[in-house]
Amino acid sequence: MVLKKLPITEHRLYKIAEEYGTPFYIYDQKGIEDNINNFKKSFSWCSNFYKYFAVKATPNPWILKLLHNMGIGADCSSMAELILAEAVGLKGKEIVFSSNNTADEEFIKANSLGAIINLDDISMFGDLERLKIIPEKISFRYNPGNKVSIGNNFIGKPEDAKYGMTKEQLLESVQIAKKLKIPFIGIHTMIVSSELTLDVLIANIRMLFELAIEIREKFNVIVDFIDFGGGIGIPYHPDDRAVNLFELGKRTHELFKSMMSGFEKTQLSFECGRAITGPYGYLVTKVIHHKNIYKKYIGVDACMADLMRPGIYGAYHEITVCSKEDTNETQIYDIVGSLCENNDKFAINRKLPKILKGDLIVIHDTGAHGHSMGFNYNGKLRHQELLLHSDGTIQKIRRNETLNDLFSTLDFPGL
Repeated sequence: MVLKKLPITEHRLYKIAEEYGTPFYIYDQKGIEDNINNFKKSFSWCSNFYKYFAVKATPNPWILKLLHNMGIGADCSSMAELILAEAVGLKGKEIVFSSNNTADEEFIKANSLGAIINLDDISMFGDLERLKIIPEKISFRYNPGNKVSIGNNFIGKPEDAKYGMTKEQLLESVQIAKKLKIPFIGIHTMIVSSELTLDVLIANIRMLFELAIEIREKFNVIVDFIDFGGGIGIPYHPDDRAVNLFELGKRTHELFKSMMSGFEKTQLSFECGRAITGPYGYLVTKVIHHKNIYKKYIGVDACMADLMRPGIYGAYHEITVCSKEDTNETQIYDIVGSLCENNDKFAINRKLPKILKGDLIVIHDTGAHGHSMGFNYNGKLRHQELLLHSDGTIQKIRRNETLNDLFSTLDFPGL
């Protein structure tokens, strides 16, 4: 039987687990590529559309290289992410550097790469001046506060978020950039996350179009770059419906035609991470323990240090028990790891086929904000990542962390 969504058989997955050991993340190259092609086709009406990938979602250079080969840039927010982007050959407008509370060395690095520097706060002009940096390309992150009703539970209300500038600050920033004769000026926002409602995404786009028009009317500046942010969600739960990218592109096109005459040369961009790789990554873990007390617990060899979203956010991830999808015998389980925290649970009260020790469990939709959010509490080691190539071959793109790795920063005799 072919495993749900992952285009390999369950028998093959057991063979992979036998060869590489568990747990591991595995990413589906063909799924990612097909998804990108759909995204690009949805906005093919725009001659200056460019897609960025939020590196924080899956910061692995092999993934970034795969994306770069398809003409996808990098949205970076830290020194490490800038270095990863540089390592795969990205530079100039192929990189957006969008950070907050930014360190001097990060501004210096982003500027050396020629990145679009997206300022989170007007005070950052003081940092750039002190560093004697006048970027060739600059953008400003907008936080509309309570002027809009857009927002969701993942990122919070705009007025409660630490990100971005007020409109007054952003307009003043445009004036400063104009005085500095910076030739490339852009605007950006990110006020929703994991959003599945098309009307909300379109409202976000409309808001930026209106801001661009206001900038032109007040300062005779046609912005060179409009970044809609990321925020496009994926259907984690079986009842969720995926965002129709073609409908998103169609409605954006209609909005652009009705509002944006004179902005035909403006670059339009998204900087999604979750929506690009999220559905095409899987955490594979082995059952190592059963515990029956007040509930039935299934212990696996992965833990919240491998995937923190369910434990921290209460996030739902679909789970497959390999080779058990056709069985009628089910139980109600909590699927748990070995971390010394009671929220170390991948599923709570989940109806699943009867599980035996040694079974493989696949946790779906972990291709973004999965491995990247891992941690070392309890001395847990971060695990390997594999890439399933389009030709069916497997490549290890990250090895397992070792105790030597974990202790390498400690200066203590005997370690």
